[in-house]
Amino acid sequence: MAETADLRVLVCEPLAEAGVAYLKERFQVDDGVGWSKEELLDRVAPYDAVVVRSATKVTSEFIDRATNLKVVGRAGTGVDNVDVAAATRRGIIVCNAAGSNSLSAAEHTIALIMAQARNVAQAHAALVEGRWERSKYGGIEVEGKTLGVLGFGRIGQLVAERARGLGMNVVAYDPFVADARYRETGVEKADTPDALYAVSDFITLHLASTPETKGFISTEAFAKMKPGARLVNVGRGDLVDTPSLVAALTEGTLGGAAIDVFSEEPCTDSPLFGLPNVVVTPHLGASTAEAQDRAGVVVAEQVSAALTGGVVTSAVNIPAVGPEALATLGPFLPLAQHLGQLLTALAGGVSDSVGVAYAGEIAGEDTRLLTATVAVGALQGHIDQPVNVVNALSLADERGLRFDVQTTSESPEYRSMITLSMGEYSVSGSTVGLAARPRLVGAFGYSLDIGLAPHMAFFRNRDVPGMIGKVGTVLGEEGVNVASMAVSPGDGELAVIALSIGAEVPEDAQARIRAIDGFKAAWFVNLPLEGNGGAA
Repeated sequence: MAETADLRVLVCEPLAEAGVAYLKERFQVDDGVGWSKEELLDRVAPYDAVVVRSATKVTSEFIDRATNLKVVGRAGTGVDNVDVAAATRRGIIVCNAAGSNSLSAAEHTIALIMAQARNVAQAHAALVEGRWERSKYGGIEVEGKTLGVLGFGRIGQLVAERARGLGMNVVAYDPFVADARYRETGVEKADTPDALYAVSDFITLHLASTPETKGFISTEAFAKMKPGARLVNVGRGDLVDTPSLVAALTEGTLGGAAIDVFSEEPCTDSPLFGLPNVVVTPHLGASTAEAQDRAGVVVAEQVSAALTGGVVTSAVNIPAVGPEALATLGPFLPLAQHLGQLLTALAGGVSDSVGVAYAGEIAGEDTRLLTATVAVGALQGHIDQPVNVVNALSLADERGLRFDVQTTSESPEYRSMITLSMGEYSVSGSTVGLAARPRLVGAFGYSLDIGLAPHMAFFRNRDVPGMIGKVGTVLGEEGVNVASMAVSPGDGELAVIALSIGAEVPEDAQARIRAIDGFKAAWFVNLPLEGNGGAA
């Protein structure tokens, strides 16, 4: 690697002075603020690193022109303006300033809770318009009130800590946070969102934005909330169905709302604007001087680590793996992620720990990358920030989730095998063929063999003839095709059936199958696999 003094960094957008100073102590730093797109493309070739915020688009063309580029640093939490796939193909590390705005977002949440409780915005507007309306804007105290936190990741936990300092009772829902973390933080765990709605005076949203959580707070949710409850959203705009929120506010179901984020931004026209019991702010969650300074320093530290061979803890693409280790571990990385997805889908979340057992050839390698990939599968899409193999284990640790790893060189049936377990749930996998297709070779402690697929069903049933036909009949009536099937060897009492199927099974059909005599349990899971995940 070149001497650090010879390495060149281009700062494309305004960055905190402390971050720029950090870089200048180590590298040659040029100021590209104000350069046009054409200037950037023409002049980026010699730079080893570029630092951007949100305005600069690091496209595939940009990356093609940046022939010497080794790292892209984004001074913020997202990387939407970076073509991560193109960078990864070139071996370029992409990193961000993950977590730099968590404290600011948490404090803004508390500010909006207090603004709602004391009618701060409404009273201010009335007074500057010349109206002294002291009696109209009497508020409530938050001490003794219950705050419901939907999404108990880093920001949710910071909010809970501060709310408890105000004397609030806090209950949280997040199936991907271990029970121990609730106990450590003094927060009551809600087993379902409905249980949280029923007891909360204030509800704050910190869920990840996924297809499953889009419109998560809708008419149905509002109907289950305490009369007069107040909603605060400093998380993601698409979590709340706006027409339903407006109806709940105007009909009196909700006592008020404080909204910092919108489904489309910038937003200057909304049916929420002007409602007397609503406070709105223009996405100010991360807009503090400290958060901006912190983002600049964090991204500078990450860029420096990437250029000097250090550990890049906020990389959003897969780091390099040695060729010898990759030859052994590489084929098992997709399997590890798929098994993590499957385990949490079956269990409906996580407990305090996940058992991870490696057997055979892979057990002779450093398996930390595999374990991190298992964590990616377990958490991805379920928490409020991007997850990758670099940050997955630290994110799991934040949530009190441990991965207890065991290795053994013995693997009688397969050259290598991965087994994950959590309570009564367990899944095992291996790879087959020259293409190293991921295969599920065990579930619930029973042996079976089936390819992983986007839609799967599992049944624990009595070990008697005819059970497969009963399932097939219901699925056939629903027009759901069975692509492949595996049945475990029975033990005389119970067996396990696994199916890969062509579509999601309607809930009424799921209920019909569960009601069939002889079926002890049934699980219908949808996995975000690419293609068919190697299903046969």
